[in-house]
Amino acid sequence: MKRHEEYMKDKMKDQPSKVLQQLEELYEMEDQPSKIIRQVDMLASLDTLKLNEAEKSYGDSWKQRGGVGAFMMLARKWDRLEKQVTEYHYDVFHAIEQDAREEGIIDDIRDLRRYLFLVEAEIALRKTDGSGKPK
Repeated sequence: MKRHEEYMKDKMKDQPSKVLQQLEELYEMEDQPSKIIRQVDMLASLDTLKLNEAEKSYGDSWKQRGGVGAFMMLARKWDRLEKQVTEYHYDVFHAIEQDAREEGIIDDIRDLRRYLFLVEAEIALRKTDGSGKPK
C-alpha cells in the first residue's frame, strides 16, 4: 500500500501545481516542517483536488442559500461527527480506529474540513477585487 505522500506525488503528476513545487522546496531546506505539518500539506493538496472534482458535479451549491445555509451545512457535519463519537466518550482517535466504513467518521471529518476551506476561501475572495488584491 502506498504511503499518502507517494500517492499524492503520483496524483499530482497529472495536475502539476506551483504550490506543490514550493512545498517540495520547503521540504528540501534544512529546517524542514515536522511530519505532522508535512501531512497537513499533503491533505490540503488532496482537499484541493477533491474540491475541484466536487465543483464539477455540484458547482457552488454549498453556498446557494447564503451564509446561514453554509453555516447549517457545517453544523450538520459537526452534528453527525458528534453523534458518531459519543459512544466512544468523544475519543475521536479511538472512534475512527473502530469505524472501518469508507463513509464513516474519517469521511465526515474530510467533508467538514473541505467545507471549512470553502467558507474561508469565499470570505478571502470577498475581501479582494478578484485578482487577489485587496478591495
